[in-house]
Amino acid sequence: MWGVWVVVLVLGERFIMGYGLYWFIMSLNSIDKHRNASSDDISCGVITLSDSIDDWEDDLSGNYICDEVSRYYSLGCRSLICDDSEELVGEVERFIREGSDVIITTGGTGLSVRDITVETLESLFDKKLDGFGEVFRAESYKDIGVSAILSRATGGVYKKTLIFALPGSLNGVKVGLDLVIGELGHFVYHAQR
Repeated sequence: MWGVWVVVLVLGERFIMGYGLYWFIMSLNSIDKHRNASSDDISCGVITLSDSIDDWEDDLSGNYICDEVSRYYSLGCRSLICDDSEELVGEVERFIREGSDVIITTGGTGLSVRDITVETLESLFDKKLDGFGEVFRAESYKDIGVSAILSRATGGVYKKTLIFALPGSLNGVKVGLDLVIGELGHFVYHAQR
């Protein structure tokens, strides 16, 4: 009688079974190499899209992003614009010209007619980071339940610049930033290769 042996390794929250163990260990080595090769000398830009906020003092989500980014990286550009597709594209192009490695937007990701951020940015993306939106919604679900389905947070790469579109809510911004802030160097390393 033939028996099947399955080796299960529990590492943090990851379960690795059988023959995949070798490839898992190799992928960890690869990730570590990329992290070590990446730089923390990253310039970030922040764009707030809102039809109701016209003063940075009232921009709680944008201010939070700027504060968090400034703790780890340099804050290059910042903009507060209305929900307008042409204006958003113009600001993205300007931020890239001025050297932003990462652009983080807040606002305009809802379902109303004026929410144009997702459609505008995804039409620009050379590569979409599907995993960002998926993980964002999974994490949001833990806090807000099935309402996470309404989230259209997205991420992608355009002209070797990482772009993340976060909701306008402060809680949504905190969830999104928690996912990416510590990995931006690693992500930029891949986007600019």
